[in-house]
Amino acid sequence: MHICLVARLLIIMLVFKTILFTSTLLHAQWTLNNTLMPQGFSLQINHRTRHEFMDNEFRANESGQTDVIAFRTLVHGRIQLPAGFTIGGELQDSRTASDADTLLNTTIVNSAELLRGYLEYSRQNTLGGQFTAQAGRMTLDVGSRRFVARNGFRNTINNFTGIDINWHGEQNLAGTHLRGFWTLPVYRLPDSTEQLHRNSTVFDEESLDLQLWGLFAAHDFATLGRAELFMFGLHEKDSSERPTLNRQLYTPGFRLLRTPAPARIDYEFESVFQIGHSHASLVSDKSLDHFAHFHNLAIGYTFPAFWSPRIALLYDFASGDKNPDDGKNERFDTLYGGRRFDFGPTGIYGALARVNMHAPGVRLNLKPHTRVEAAMNYRALLLASKRDSWGITGVRDSSGQSGSFVGSQFDAQIQWHLLPGNLSVEAGYAHLFAGEFIHNAPNAGHRGDINYFYTQAVISF
Repeated sequence: MHICLVARLLIIMLVFKTILFTSTLLHAQWTLNNTLMPQGFSLQINHRTRHEFMDNEFRANESGQTDVIAFRTLVHGRIQLPAGFTIGGELQDSRTASDADTLLNTTIVNSAELLRGYLEYSRQNTLGGQFTAQAGRMTLDVGSRRFVARNGFRNTINNFTGIDINWHGEQNLAGTHLRGFWTLPVYRLPDSTEQLHRNSTVFDEESLDLQLWGLFAAHDFATLGRAELFMFGLHEKDSSERPTLNRQLYTPGFRLLRTPAPARIDYEFESVFQIGHSHASLVSDKSLDHFAHFHNLAIGYTFPAFWSPRIALLYDFASGDKNPDDGKNERFDTLYGGRRFDFGPTGIYGALARVNMHAPGVRLNLKPHTRVEAAMNYRALLLASKRDSWGITGVRDSSGQSGSFVGSQFDAQIQWHLLPGNLSVEAGYAHLFAGEFIHNAPNAGHRGDINYFYTQAVISF
């Protein structure tokens, strides 16, 4: 493992030096497309190496520090065909160098996998806008990305097999977006601990036993800002190979937002409800009525001053199951959403999730230089239901006697675009201050504060 790691680091350093030399000569972003690829062909390569360290575990019945080096390489190629058609494919290789006792899963490891393989058709001047349809294996970013997202910070990426249809208005209809998709979410493999630690390649699968669809509409208003309406449907059932929660969920919602700009107030409000049926756990065979809800509110202001400081007040609520014995499930399901942009680093960390939470907070964004961005965040975390578990950690007191205050989190990160579009480095830190729930919950692992650090480098060309 150590020889492989050294070889990888030497290769990365060599590529860094090559890009640095080339970009210095060109004084511009260097890409394969503007130097090597013939007309009609495009190729993009992105590699990220990240070191993560956490000094103790916060998950149920776990303790001990975690130290991981995670590698993610993406290779995306496209070929433009006649009559508006394009075929494309993207390969993902996500793997780690880690100790044998490190907790790994497929959010961290997914080696040598076909992330995307698609046929796309695009046509302008269709009912006053641009029409695009994509079919095959794909990734999706929808709306706020809280419910369906192409993951950015996480080492692996959600993908889906199906069809995605978009229409973007032009001229008088500019700012209008209509979208509909139907997909089979892809199961990432392998699912055995031994294979994950070996970075084994086991090809991912999809099945009609798990389906996700969505409808989305958005429009930009001159005074109000952007308004979005959406509905997601998730249909799941057990198979002989894979127990599930048998979720039959419908998730309608809306979002209003005004993007940040100097010397003005910006805001975002998103409200979502979730109805249907689900099981309480993977071992339960009882179908429960499912009713849950989630709400996000952010109000910010960007000062017209040096470093462009923006300060924002934040609040997130996601319902939890109030009573595990009443035949109802009120635990919100975030579907396939991302969370780094709301709740700090994920990776081996990810202490905050969009489940069973009250989470007020404050955020400060700074831009010290055109190539440097920094942010600091503080969040308090309380359980919406004292009898339900804390997020996705599995830590729970079904009696509700351990209190509702989980703790609070401070996190900060800084990103430096050394060569914009080609090379960036980033570092971050998160500290979880343990509250009464962490100290008292019967199956809590470590009962004190948690420190998490990461550093990473990203090269693209």
